[in-house]
Amino acid sequence: MRWWLALLISFVATVALAAEEPREVVIGGRVALGTLRLSARSGPDVPLVLMTHGTLAHKDMETIQGLSKALAERGIASLAHNLVLGLDRRTGMYDCANDHDYAPDDAIAEIAAWVTEARKTSSRVFVLGHSRGANQVARYLASTPKAAVEGAILLAPATAGIEASLRAAYAESYGQPLAPLLDKAEAAISAGRGGEWMSVPGFIYCRDAKVTARALAAFYRADRRQDTAALIAEVSIPVLVLAASQDKTVPDVAASFAPLASRAGGRVRLETIDDADHFFRDLAAEDAADRIAGFIAATR
Repeated sequence: MRWWLALLISFVATVALAAEEPREVVIGGRVALGTLRLSARSGPDVPLVLMTHGTLAHKDMETIQGLSKALAERGIASLAHNLVLGLDRRTGMYDCANDHDYAPDDAIAEIAAWVTEARKTSSRVFVLGHSRGANQVARYLASTPKAAVEGAILLAPATAGIEASLRAAYAESYGQPLAPLLDKAEAAISAGRGGEWMSVPGFIYCRDAKVTARALAAFYRADRRQDTAALIAEVSIPVLVLAASQDKTVPDVAASFAPLASRAGGRVRLETIDDADHFFRDLAAEDAADRIAGFIAATR
C-alpha cells in the first residue's frame, strides 16, 4: 500500500509540475524567458493570454503570477514573459545599478516573437499588458494591424496624463531640470549618436543612472504613443480595459478611456475593479480574472 501511495503522490506531483513550463525565445541575440501555465483543459482551442509586465518588472511578480493562476482556474492558459531590457536571460526586477539602454518600442518585436511562441500552444491568443506594459501592448497592436491575436486586455494601462506628470515632476524628484538633459539626448540622436552614454540624476525609478541618449529621449520626450487610449482607437480587435478604483499610480485610467469606450460601439470595454490598487493583488486578481474570462467568452 505504501508503494502505491508513493506512486500516486509522484504522479500527482508530476501532473502539477507539468502545468507550468519554462519557455525561451531568442530576440536580438539575447535569450528572453517565459513561463507557460496550462489550465486543466487542453487542446489548441483553449484560450491563452500572453502577459507583458510593467516598468522594469518581470513575469514572476505578484500581479502577473496571481492573475495567471486565477486564469488557469477558469480554464485559460497563460504565457508570461520577461522583456529583455538589453540583458540576456533577465530575471527579477531590473537592477538600477545596471546601465540603461532600452526603449518602449523595443517591446514591439518582443511581443511579436512571444505571440508566435504562444500560437504553438493555442490558436486563440489574447495579449495582456500591465501599466507601461499595457502601453507597449498597444504599441504592438497599432504597429501590427494583422496581429494573430483575438483580443487585448489592458490592466491599469499607463496614460498620456501620467507620463506628462512624471516629466513635470522630474526636477522635484531628482534635483535637476529635465529639459537640458533631454536637449542633449536629442542632439546626440540627431547626430547619429543615439547609443552615446549619459550620466543623469534619475531615469524612471533609478537615481544616478547611466543611460543612452536614445533611452532617455524615448522615455521622456512628449510622444503621442504614450497615449494608450489613442493607440487603441487605431486597432480593430476587441479590447478590455481594467481600471483599479484605488489606483494611485495611474489614477486617470477610467477618465482616459471613457470617451473611447463610449464611441467604440462595444469594441472597447472599460470596467473598474472595486477596492483594487495598481497591482490587483489577492481578491482583486480574482475579480480581474472573472472579467477577463467573461471578455474572452464573449469574443467567440
